[in-house]
Amino acid sequence: MVEQQRSTETDTVNTNSPKQQNEKVVPAAIVEDEAAIDGVDPVYAAKARVLNRAIQDIGMGRYQWQLFFVIGFGWAQDNLWPIVTSLILTPISNEFHPSKPPLLTLAQNIGLLAGAVFWGFGCDIFGRKWGFNLTLGVTGVFGMLAASSPNFGAAGTFVALYGFGVGGNLPVDSAIFLEFLPQSHQYLLTVLSIFWAFAQLLATLIAWPILGNLTCQQTDPDCTRSNNMGWRYFIITMGGLALLMFFIRFFIFHIYESPKYFMGKGRDEDAVKIVHEVARRNGKESTITVDDLRACEGVTGGVVTELQHDATAAIKRKMEKLSAKHVKALFATRRLAFSTSLIMVVWAFIGLAFPLYNAFIPYTLATKGAQFGDSSTYITYRNACIIAVLGVPGAMLGGLLVEVKWIGRKGTLCLSTLLTGIFIYGSTTAKNSNTLLAWDCLYSFFSNVMYAVLYAYTPEIFPTKDRGTGNALTATANRVFGIMAPIIAIFANLETSAPVYTSGALFLAAGAIVLILPYESRGKASL
Repeated sequence: MVEQQRSTETDTVNTNSPKQQNEKVVPAAIVEDEAAIDGVDPVYAAKARVLNRAIQDIGMGRYQWQLFFVIGFGWAQDNLWPIVTSLILTPISNEFHPSKPPLLTLAQNIGLLAGAVFWGFGCDIFGRKWGFNLTLGVTGVFGMLAASSPNFGAAGTFVALYGFGVGGNLPVDSAIFLEFLPQSHQYLLTVLSIFWAFAQLLATLIAWPILGNLTCQQTDPDCTRSNNMGWRYFIITMGGLALLMFFIRFFIFHIYESPKYFMGKGRDEDAVKIVHEVARRNGKESTITVDDLRACEGVTGGVVTELQHDATAAIKRKMEKLSAKHVKALFATRRLAFSTSLIMVVWAFIGLAFPLYNAFIPYTLATKGAQFGDSSTYITYRNACIIAVLGVPGAMLGGLLVEVKWIGRKGTLCLSTLLTGIFIYGSTTAKNSNTLLAWDCLYSFFSNVMYAVLYAYTPEIFPTKDRGTGNALTATANRVFGIMAPIIAIFANLETSAPVYTSGALFLAAGAIVLILPYESRGKASL
């Protein structure tokens, strides 16, 4: 599909000869084609294609590789803070004795959803650059403030607030990365998942000595602030790390505002200037001019076509990605409707199953260890670290298996999802902490294989012109069901096996559904 897109882009952009540009003739063919492809403002779509071609001509260079590194901060934070919340849940519960500990996770998930909506739409209004920097800043500040919580309610409030910052990382970072990334290197968006896996390992490595030695034992009858300071030191450390990443982004790495953002605001000169700056940093030259963009405006069919630049128009362009037209297109044929429905169900089931088990692993390790009589806080966080280590090779293996001919995307996703559910069920048979650790390690390994494949496979099975809508539908299903996880945990009682059985059943169901998905995308162009 990438090659087809390159060919289309070349043909489209080159139809504007210098003479045509000088005469300001409207490239009507471009406008009509882009309107059909993206379903957005036709002038905006035409200008976006010109900018895409300019970035492709510059190619992958120094600026994009530096951007790849700092974008990785956002991917890391997206996984790190949910892990932080799961790690501090036990010591917070021991100190404040809430009647419903999973409310802490619920507060976080609500913050994540609110952040995704606010920053996702906001970056089209106040720019990608501000959102790119502020998400880390908000996360770091409220993360550190959470350490001052005098009670469970305050802790939940701060967790929701840092979740609000975390929720904006992927929407903003993926937008700005793709807008500077040549199509030939868009696979790097998948490679970023390695930051996601390492973040879990980093959090648990830091938690092991701090939480393992400076928090109350699960069996302590009297847990006070003075002998339970570990979780406060830990979250201060994590907040400081987020602020360090914010410092690197804001003061060391000079990020350019997205050319498409400037173009959408009617600042074509600034958009072109940014493209030339990126080319200069990469040691290249770009031939794009302001006239190339302005040639996309003019009169079509007797009507003046002009790009709207205000905030309302920016929001409208964002909302058009979820227009009924594009939703209907994803259900246009029986086979496509079947595929779209099933992948949404897969994301929803995994969105509920994963946090229902993964978010409470440290809590389960602690409570089960206490029941087994062979655990301590040190062992609990040591085991959490060991579990995290297995996630890194899992993510790498997923990236390799998807290209194996006899298994492909569907086979890898199906097997890894089924095995994730099986090993969750296996954990219910554990009679001691070491056995429980072994089951959780296997779960961590295969769940990371699953996610690595899922993030790559999902956009490949949506038609190009409706891919934004498809991704939005699956992400919404995932987030909404994620909010349900702590609610189920509250009523099911974390000290029983009910949440574990529910999570395992959902993974098994998701794996079975993957098996009947109609499309295998390995070795084929996207739809």
